Amino acid sequence: MKDMKNDSGIRKTFAKFNIQSIILSVLMTLSLVTVTVMGFLLYHRFKLASDKSAVANTEMTVESTIDRLNSSLLDLRQISDAANYNIVQEYDISSQEFAKQFSLLYETNSDKIQSMALYGSDGNLIASEPVSLEKENVEIKNQDWYQNAENAIENIHFSMPHVQNLFQDGTYRYHRVISLSRSVDINDGDRPGSGVLLVDMKYSVVENVLKQINESSDGVYYYVCNRDGELLYHPRRAEIDRELFKENSLKAAGYEDGVYEISSGDGKENVIVGSISYTGWKLIGVIPESVQTANINNFRYYIFTTIIILMMLLLEGNRLISQKVSKPLRELDASVKAYEAGEKPDIYIGGSLEVRHLGYSVQKSYEQIEQLMEEIMRQQNERRKSELDALQSQINPHFLYNTLESITWMVEAQKNREAVIMISELAKLLRVSLSRGKTIIPIKDELQHSRSYMNIQLVRYKERFKIDFQIDEELYNYCIVKLVIQPILENAIYYGVGHMDEDDDGRIVVSGEKKDNDIYISIEDNGMGMRKEVLENILTDNNKVPKHGSGVGVINVHSRIKLMFGEGYGLTVYSEPDEGTKVVIHIPAIPYTKENAEKLEMQKYSQRGKAHEKE
Repeated sequence: MKDMKNDSGIRKTFAKFNIQSIILSVLMTLSLVTVTVMGFLLYHRFKLASDKSAVANTEMTVESTIDRLNSSLLDLRQISDAANYNIVQEYDISSQEFAKQFSLLYETNSDKIQSMALYGSDGNLIASEPVSLEKENVEIKNQDWYQNAENAIENIHFSMPHVQNLFQDGTYRYHRVISLSRSVDINDGDRPGSGVLLVDMKYSVVENVLKQINESSDGVYYYVCNRDGELLYHPRRAEIDRELFKENSLKAAGYEDGVYEISSGDGKENVIVGSISYTGWKLIGVIPESVQTANINNFRYYIFTTIIILMMLLLEGNRLISQKVSKPLRELDASVKAYEAGEKPDIYIGGSLEVRHLGYSVQKSYEQIEQLMEEIMRQQNERRKSELDALQSQINPHFLYNTLESITWMVEAQKNREAVIMISELAKLLRVSLSRGKTIIPIKDELQHSRSYMNIQLVRYKERFKIDFQIDEELYNYCIVKLVIQPILENAIYYGVGHMDEDDDGRIVVSGEKKDNDIYISIEDNGMGMRKEVLENILTDNNKVPKHGSGVGVINVHSRIKLMFGEGYGLTVYSEPDEGTKVVIHIPAIPYTKENAEKLEMQKYSQRGKAHEKE
């Protein structure tokens, strides 16, 4: 009742408006929604494109900067390699040639390095360039660069930037350096030893590269840190030291190379991470959210102006459309109301192509209602007639008479046991045939009916052939149309193995399987087979198929299966002369329950077959 009241209220509300106002309202609503969605999508697409462009540009900058840094650091590594392999390991440390080559190497690369030094395993200075005095109270062996070199003798170690504090400088200036240290073998006369080679790289080598890219960037900034998040360079280092700015360097240092989004104090920002070869350092490019927002704000005005113009155009266009569409719709509505009132007027057909098609469809639908009702009644009558004919013709009077005569002969011959068996099998056969008027039965019952039929036939034919049922019990409790296997078995006897001698080893095999949602039951014999013209017409033309037995041929079985389950199901026949015949029954796998059987009887499952046919 509540739903009916709500429906009535809706109808009264819409009754206050004519078709034109309704169409206009709907069109304007749709237009507004469409334009709004388009504006949002356009804004979102531009934002994504802007973000992608900023990320792509930053990635390119990171890659190019890493290449420059790698090149500079490679030069420093080559200097260290030259000092080790070409000087330290080639010359005696006490020779003049050693001092000459050591000094020459420094002079050649003085633009990149602050100093070079060689220390013995006891921490004593062996050589240094430029030549200068060591500072007092400097514990060389306690220096990080010295310990790293001794702990991993096979590697070159890069330190964090620091003030060079090993040698006295007459200018009293502080020099920030990055120390490269490595363990080396030393030749001291005939006494081989070991030591540590130190090359102090000028911090400006790294600093100048990063200053250049930071000065040319618009809001985007770049910094370098080690794998522990310690900063080697940052454009806002002074603010960080005074705790006026915080950098998520530790989090960024843990990322692999790529693009990431992280949260910061000012919102979300994109970071681009790149690794600097050999050092373990990370070059981080940061795109603050403010940079991305600034690019979007300029685009909002354009979107807003575009939406206003579109809405004005759509308002006028929708008014014209609603006016043009509403008139033929009102005419069509008036003719339909007249028809509903019991009149039979001509349905209005006019207006646009769509409205004319609608009017024509309404007219045709009214004309077809009675035809469809008549067709439905005819189909129902045909179905019932087909089922009735099938039921009435299931039992061949000749088969029944012959069976009864065989039983009588057995009794007269005092073969009471055989007679009892035949009477029992005949009773089972008749019980399934009747089935209280049911059309749908379990496969188990259909097989029982078929076994009873074959047991009787084996006695009549004196077991000139064999029958083998190879159906898994899993299939027993699925639905099947009653009396579909027995007619096929009957044909297999009369047209196949029934005319074979006992020595010919006649055989009929009944097998079944379930594939996906379908069941396939096959009846195969090794009898005479059939000619090509008979095979071509066996499922289509009953007049071209020889009659024998009960008269219930495969056409009847095929038609009843299709009638019950749909056009996609039925029989398939394979046969060749002298090679035997195989008939496959194809039905849907529907579990046998009382509810499912009733639904099938009422044709509730008819759509399954139609859907299968379309596939």
